[in-house]
Amino acid sequence: MGPHPAVAAIRLAVRRVLHDVLTDVQRTDLQRPDAQRPHGSRPDARRNPERVPPPTSRLHPPREQAAPPLVLVACSGGADSMALASALAFEAPKLGIRAGGVTVDHRLQDGSDLRAAEVVSRLTALGLDPIESVAVDVGRDGGPEAAARDARYAALDAAAERHGAAAILLGHTRDDQAETVLLGLARGSGIRSLSGMAAVSGGPGADRRYRRPFLHIDRQTARKACMVQSLPVWDDPHNTDPAYTRSRLRHEGLPALEKALGKGVVEALARTAQLSRDDADALDHWAAQAEASVRDATGLLECAKLYALPPAVRRRIVRRAAIDAGSPAGALFARHIEEIDRLITGWRGQGAINLPGKVVAQRQGGRLVIRQGC
Repeated sequence: MGPHPAVAAIRLAVRRVLHDVLTDVQRTDLQRPDAQRPHGSRPDARRNPERVPPPTSRLHPPREQAAPPLVLVACSGGADSMALASALAFEAPKLGIRAGGVTVDHRLQDGSDLRAAEVVSRLTALGLDPIESVAVDVGRDGGPEAAARDARYAALDAAAERHGAAAILLGHTRDDQAETVLLGLARGSGIRSLSGMAAVSGGPGADRRYRRPFLHIDRQTARKACMVQSLPVWDDPHNTDPAYTRSRLRHEGLPALEKALGKGVVEALARTAQLSRDDADALDHWAAQAEASVRDATGLLECAKLYALPPAVRRRIVRRAAIDAGSPAGALFARHIEEIDRLITGWRGQGAINLPGKVVAQRQGGRLVIRQGC
């Protein structure tokens, strides 16, 4: 008799992601300079094979086997991440992958250090190794939820670098994706906000570090998987605290939508995220290709050429320029981009526009200048 359907679902999702990680690792290995030809070979090896010492000679000992890749799971101790950790512990050894875990102590609640120690104990019981608990200081930029997220990802990036991890698995579910889409809709920040979380995303120097296997799995399936495996879980009180926007959306907003529109809202929002992401990726690619054509010889953006572009492409170029000048992406909203865009499409001698990060945008001699202010 096979595993419970919920357990089978989470294991299958993790297995698929681990196969993707192995493919990426193998591709990276093949792109390394020393992987282009066998160890000890020389450019003239084919011409003079007798001059090439055999691989087992003292001059050229056999190449050491590369260590199996390491995949970490980010685990809070909640049902989603515990289900993910259990599936990783089960699937990774079968594929020759080392499995470890990281828990982040945000130090925002009394006893958070004890909770982190308990998570470490649970991950150890699953057979994960290495396991690390990391305490962070949460700032205030962008609000409490954004600040905690920034601190968490910084800690995870640092852990991945310390351990040489090929990937970090995150337990975001389809329900989390639906909430993210609605939050993006409320901000009015455009199609990229509606695209939610990517199944694969990056950290510093690693554009495919983070993997989210559960974006097509609902929260109840993850919780059921924990229950049938007798995995203890921790329910974060912040998840039910109405002081937090996501908590209000989860416990009030989404239930109200389902009551008004019927079941299937979560699934529809998740589909919207994927469709929006595909469109946003295509527009980003178009904007990246068009950017060089709208800059003059000194690298400044020419307003006339920007004006000729479709608005969605033009605004992406402008937003990227603002971020490159030092404006934080998380603080740069649609209204900021609209104000800059009016310097291009509705020029009437407006003054400089102040952007987050002490960045200034202004029109000078038909050029759009975006730079750090004084």
